[in-house]
Amino acid sequence: MRRDRDPAGRPRNARPRDGLGRPLDRGAAGAGQARIPDDLVIAGPDAAPLADRLLREGRPFHAHEVLEAAWKTGPPGERDLWQGLAQIAVGLTHARRGNARGAAALLRRGAGRARERPGPPGRPAGPGPYDMDIPAFLAAAEALAARIERSGLDAIPPEDLSLRLLRS
Repeated sequence: MRRDRDPAGRPRNARPRDGLGRPLDRGAAGAGQARIPDDLVIAGPDAAPLADRLLREGRPFHAHEVLEAAWKTGPPGERDLWQGLAQIAVGLTHARRGNARGAAALLRRGAGRARERPGPPGRPAGPGPYDMDIPAFLAAAEALAARIERSGLDAIPPEDLSLRLLRS
């Protein structure tokens, strides 16, 4: 099978995807969700509200793509934060796909990575840039991981898998 490539020859997957990022058949006419471009370049002030909206809409796979773009193109001092947030979004994707073990692991790993971000000298890292409520978001991710490990995914309503990233 021939692989999709962009004009520069880099591999890309042009297949339509469902709301959780799973590839659909190429011939699935009209199916699928709008994709986040593979080459998205987005800065924190735009990435944070877009990722928050996607998370609240129950589209963590798409939020992950936005957060990953911010991680890969953002300033070095913010990369651990964006990478951790992206891992949390992947954990939420695993939860929505029914993978309890992967969900809990990535929720915890992402929270740990985001916590590693540098803060002001002599003080712990604050709430977060771009109106993000990082402490609340990380606490919610870790609490969700604990609930998944304790009770399984069947005991968690879908609305509890839509975390809030922004303060407002």
